[in-house]
Amino acid sequence: MPIETDVAVLGGGPGGYTAAVRAAQAGRSVVLIERDKLGGTCLHRGCIPSKALLRSAEVFTTLKQSSSYGIRIASGEATVDWTAVLARKDGIVEQLHRGVQALMKQHKIQVIHGSGRIIGPSIFSPRSGAIAVELADGESETVVPRNVVIATGSRPRKLEGLPYDGKTVATSDEALAWTERPASILIVGGGVIGVEWASMLADFGTEVTVLETAERLLPGEDKDVSAEIARALGKRGVRVLAGAKLNASSCRSENGQVSLQAEVRGETVALSAERMLVSVGRQGNVEGIGLENTDVKTAGPFIAVNPATLQTGEPHIYAIGDVIGGVQLAHAAMHEAAVAVEHLTGGHPLRCPDRDIPRCIYSRPEAASIGWTEEAAAASGLKVKTAKIPLRVLGKALVYGEAEGFAKAVADAATGDLLGVHLVGAHATELIAEASLAKLLDAVPWEIGRAIHPHPTLSEIMQETMLGLDGTAGHA
Repeated sequence: MPIETDVAVLGGGPGGYTAAVRAAQAGRSVVLIERDKLGGTCLHRGCIPSKALLRSAEVFTTLKQSSSYGIRIASGEATVDWTAVLARKDGIVEQLHRGVQALMKQHKIQVIHGSGRIIGPSIFSPRSGAIAVELADGESETVVPRNVVIATGSRPRKLEGLPYDGKTVATSDEALAWTERPASILIVGGGVIGVEWASMLADFGTEVTVLETAERLLPGEDKDVSAEIARALGKRGVRVLAGAKLNASSCRSENGQVSLQAEVRGETVALSAERMLVSVGRQGNVEGIGLENTDVKTAGPFIAVNPATLQTGEPHIYAIGDVIGGVQLAHAAMHEAAVAVEHLTGGHPLRCPDRDIPRCIYSRPEAASIGWTEEAAAASGLKVKTAKIPLRVLGKALVYGEAEGFAKAVADAATGDLLGVHLVGAHATELIAEASLAKLLDAVPWEIGRAIHPHPTLSEIMQETMLGLDGTAGHA
């Protein structure tokens, strides 16, 4: 017998399980279909495992620098037990995986483990949207929902012509399964993933070279953020080749080494390393889920949706998260899940503009941004004013031993409205939440500056920078 339900969610990542929980909280019956493990890429191959490795790298670096805090390690220098590093990462992932499983049980969400494929009108339903699920044991189930939420996520995009084997030449998904830390690595792509891996591996002692086709690292971020992160990585020995064009046909993987040639600003450069990590973006998982049986349309490798409601070409079928492109972040997917479920349950949701979703980079130092960059605002015709305050003016930054970085605010010179905030430094990914709240409440800079921030804390940098827009910062 087919399983009838109010909402079927296809995909159990952050967007999918959030949609399932929201629908259940709204009193709907829910079936969630996941072909792998609940938690998706974020939990098993992305956000959580990579941040666990970054944290281990941070602790290792702190130990190596302990003498600057007056701490001596009598037994000798700190060393890395890579097996233990991986075990800690795996333990965190498994604990959170159990938590997601418990969440499904708590909200009485039926989870079906299998590959789901949307089918067209049939004996089960007069309209497309029923889902045929192939189970691991070869059996099948049919789910007949009133609404469908597609949350199938994304996968790393690959460059054609490279000899991928998952070990010597790998994507970030595969690199997380490496059982040994490479002595040297070529990272193709200087976006968020490339920068985080470069930072982490450099802290562990790997020789790192980053190739980026744009003229600077993190080309989508404010130019000051890019420059500060490039400077910080360079201090730790990371070689950054911006404006680099990879010659894929020259890439060879032989005798435990990867070699290739790249054109860097008109000059041919020969490069080699133990491993190559390719991080050049992600593409939506739109294949094999039955879209051809529906009126759901795609835009390149992503599903096209109504930007306000997240409905596809079939009004009862929604799509959220990485599979629709845009801001491919877990918290963006969770927000989109809430918007989709609120709409399908009869509400009138307000979706946050992509620009106002916080963007975080968990390198050392961290970086975080929200809103317009200075360049984008000026290019749009806005007359802007900015304030940039170095982190070193804060007592807490000096106490913490992490004084590199800054906060930058971008405002509309005509109206005084806050356009963007850009942070580089310790705990930047935590501090950006204040700016996110300010954007939601449409707060202007003087209001943020007027709010009392405790001293000594890193949060004072937000107050100082907002006051700096009017020339009233207390420490600049």
